[in-house]
Amino acid sequence: MILPILAGAFTFALLGPAPSDSIKAASARRAPAAKAASALAADSIVVEKALRRLTLYRNGEPVKQYNVALGKNPSGRKVQIGDFKTPEGTYFIEGRNPQSRYYRALRISYPDMMDKLRAQSLGLTAGGDIMIHGLPTGRELVGAYHRTTDWTEGCIAVTNQELDEIWAAIPDGAPIQIKP
Repeated sequence: MILPILAGAFTFALLGPAPSDSIKAASARRAPAAKAASALAADSIVVEKALRRLTLYRNGEPVKQYNVALGKNPSGRKVQIGDFKTPEGTYFIEGRNPQSRYYRALRISYPDMMDKLRAQSLGLTAGGDIMIHGLPTGRELVGAYHRTTDWTEGCIAVTNQELDEIWAAIPDGAPIQIKP
């Protein structure tokens, strides 16, 4: 009889008190959603500007699609800083900003060497800081309504919840193809 008591005291000392039944039940209810979100995995992204659609792919197969907002002047290739166009071409995810002014942001490798040379040949600067990002801080309640108009400076915008999914699913270095 002394051994089980000592074992219980030892467990309490290491782990703290056992969770209550209500905490266990709440954790069990959250577990499937968390597991489902982390199960989404992708190795590439395709953005179709005309359709305002971002698709995550894994091994060449689509796994999830999102509706997006683009730059204020989305038609055509981005040529210079300040043209409000979303670039077109094949790039890669080159980094993450967890403290972006737009919730979070995945950096796209625009401009590449061809973009820079094109802009330079026209006497222009190609720009940069093209991201897949969430909503501006303080504007989260806008939610999916943000897609009713193209409003970014050339970036690709999704809701914060959607960005969380994309952030978890796609690795740095993944290719992103942005089509007209």
